Amino acid sequence: MNLAAIVATAIWAMLPAYVPNNAAVLGGGGRPIDGGRTWRGARLLGDGKTWRGTAVGIGAGVLLGVALGMIRDPVSVVLGIGLPVFSIGALLALPTGAMLGDIGASFLKRRTGRQRGRPFPGLDQLDFVVGALFLAAVVDPAWFGSVFTLPVIVAVIVLTPILHLVTNGIAYALGLKDEPW
Repeated sequence: MNLAAIVATAIWAMLPAYVPNNAAVLGGGGRPIDGGRTWRGARLLGDGKTWRGTAVGIGAGVLLGVALGMIRDPVSVVLGIGLPVFSIGALLALPTGAMLGDIGASFLKRRTGRQRGRPFPGLDQLDFVVGALFLAAVVDPAWFGSVFTLPVIVAVIVLTPILHLVTNGIAYALGLKDEPW
């Protein structure tokens, strides 16, 4: 697989995981997942992690994956590469894993004394990737292994922080986020 095909596959396969965290903001508000509970004097997750936002994020990722499935063939022809077909397990696992990874990162941020919205370089850019890839590998290992080859995983790890910073910067500029990271 050439570099262009690796990059296209990495982005295509991760799109259902890339969208949920940004879409969760649109779900805005609602009941916090942690119910306001604390541990050692700090919130477990904080007000930024809500049931509604999580559901909106997962739903957006699933819907995007379905839409990608509908346009896969013509896009593959235009790009001249065979883009992966999402299995049902992957369609559910990628956005759900992304949201779980982000929730896990919030837990770690609270444990290290970081307040909501404060940066945690590296973790902020890759938390959802780890969650998405892990859950996809557990839910549908055959699909995962056929799509996420080592070069594709490397491309995801290299491209994701760049895409994360660009998309968050855009969301911040549009007033959809309170911070640009």
